[in-house]
Amino acid sequence: MAGRINDDDVKAVRDAVPIDAVVSEYLQLRNAGGGNLKGLCPFHDEKSPSFQVSPSKGLFHCFGCQEGGDTIAFVMKIDHLSFSETVERLAAKAGITLRYEEGGYNPGHQRGERIRLVEAHQAAARFYADQLGSPEAEIGRTFLAERGFDQAAAEHFGVGYSPAGWDHLTRYLRGKGFSDKELILSGLSQDGRRGPIDRFRGRLMWPIRDVGGDVVGFGARKLRDDDNGPKYLNTPETPIYKKSQVLYGIDLAKKDIAKVSRAVVVEGYTDVMACHLAGVTTAIATCGTAFGGDHIKILRRLLMDNGSARVIFTFDGDAAGQKAALRAFEDDQKFAAETYIAIAPEGMDPCELRLAKGDQAVAELVEPRTPLFEFALRQIVQRYDLETPAGRAAALDEAAPIVARIKNIASQHEVAVQLAGMLGILDTPFVVKRVAQIARWQRDRGGRGAPAPAPGRYGDASRARGAAAEYEIRAPAATGGPALHLRSPAHRTERELLKLALQRPELVSPAFDAYGVDEFTAPPYAAVRQCVQDAGGATGAPADYLSAVREAAPDDTVRALVTELAVEAIFAKVVDEVYAGAQLVSVRLRAVERRVRDIQGTLARLGANGDPARLAAVQNELWVLTQYGQSLRTNGAAAL
Repeated sequence: MAGRINDDDVKAVRDAVPIDAVVSEYLQLRNAGGGNLKGLCPFHDEKSPSFQVSPSKGLFHCFGCQEGGDTIAFVMKIDHLSFSETVERLAAKAGITLRYEEGGYNPGHQRGERIRLVEAHQAAARFYADQLGSPEAEIGRTFLAERGFDQAAAEHFGVGYSPAGWDHLTRYLRGKGFSDKELILSGLSQDGRRGPIDRFRGRLMWPIRDVGGDVVGFGARKLRDDDNGPKYLNTPETPIYKKSQVLYGIDLAKKDIAKVSRAVVVEGYTDVMACHLAGVTTAIATCGTAFGGDHIKILRRLLMDNGSARVIFTFDGDAAGQKAALRAFEDDQKFAAETYIAIAPEGMDPCELRLAKGDQAVAELVEPRTPLFEFALRQIVQRYDLETPAGRAAALDEAAPIVARIKNIASQHEVAVQLAGMLGILDTPFVVKRVAQIARWQRDRGGRGAPAPAPGRYGDASRARGAAAEYEIRAPAATGGPALHLRSPAHRTERELLKLALQRPELVSPAFDAYGVDEFTAPPYAAVRQCVQDAGGATGAPADYLSAVREAAPDDTVRALVTELAVEAIFAKVVDEVYAGAQLVSVRLRAVERRVRDIQGTLARLGANGDPARLAAVQNELWVLTQYGQSLRTNGAAAL
């Protein structure tokens, strides 16, 4: 067996492969300033990028989970390789021939398991692609042609054909130096009566690549009636192929997904081909399994969770497609992106649609049409007789918990209003209140809920400040994690105010202590505000103030966010009372504006014929809040 890799060769590999080029194969990187790049960490789940890459130093570090190192360390960690396997893989990519300390270079030495299995799959992919031109594969070429795919399309996607005999591929790979043990482990062969035989026989073959571009498995389509196997047969679970962690077409789509912040999820290999050939180059598909959490993690790293990111599902219009859409909706909240569903006319899939109506029809199909939450709710609602009070009530009972799962409070409120319209319930505030009650109940089951608002009437500016603290529905105190993606000005301002409250409490007190938890629209920030309150407030902060705030955190997640905000730099060059006052005013003013919009909606629903007493009360509240908002704009922090 060969010895360890020559140290000079290891250094040559490290220098030859830029770390940003390697990392970019797995996640989207953006400018972080100072020559560094940033992205969503692939080693832990986060919503704002704490993972940084320094191309000049050849290093990466995540400020969230503390993983770090050089290019070799990154590949070792993300692909679960040994040191030698990683160096060999990167050397092959850079075209560097490695030397080994004991015995010199030995091309036949024992390679790392993952590298050997990937090489076997790469060789198999070439073999299958070559076989597509054989006389036996005419049935496969006909299958492709009938679906609008020519030879160039087959070559672009690496489509091939597995001969119908028992061991054509097995014998070919043996000739390439692969052992029977490796062929069985790879899933390319399986045990037969007299030794290994081909797993795939007489089928059209699609190579499945991981996000780095390595072939790790295959999807095989049945072509003949005498084939008693399933319509699609995929590679079994192997050391390099986990169906819940691969997306077909991700190697081709990843750059455009990152570029346009959009991903299109389709159901099959031919649908991916049809979309890409029609110009929808962000299409990907799962491989014989439902779209799930691991797939979301892959996409989130590419989408970067920016405010314009979109994920569009194109499920079939049949019952199975609807069921798949509902399963996808169950994971919807794991995305920061907006999610949509697109169903082609007559229930056609993208491949059928392209064949029937051309490329333009496919391009138009994936333009966002119906938000996924709306589709999911309509699937629930349509099962009930909405002409009867009992039917509407039953539909609300089933649909309201779905809406209550929406983490963003503003979005939850908007969807609750839409649900009332779907159900034909005229009392919209009742539906909104019902959803909010369920959301609080769900939240309280998993942890401490937000305190109830104090009762009060608003008749002057001071009481209007109380009204401003009761905008919308209360933001939950539970958090979705410390790494919140700041995709709105409101979130950025709330974060700045919390940093000031933790780092410079003397600049924001006593005004900060009068702010309600629900003036912070992001649930994680609402949780930190609650911690400050539980620790005794920011006014007259003692020496152990930060320790008290951290101790008040309900769990490690919130505690980590308190720590993060306590050490993160404040954006302003000059941090003084003027800057602190501006943040205080901005957070309060947005709360007032939200409440004003709510009241205006209430007035619209009440109409001119509403209850006079109720109309007068609502109009008075609107007047008071409008005056308070104007005072904030004119007088700034003096109006607090």
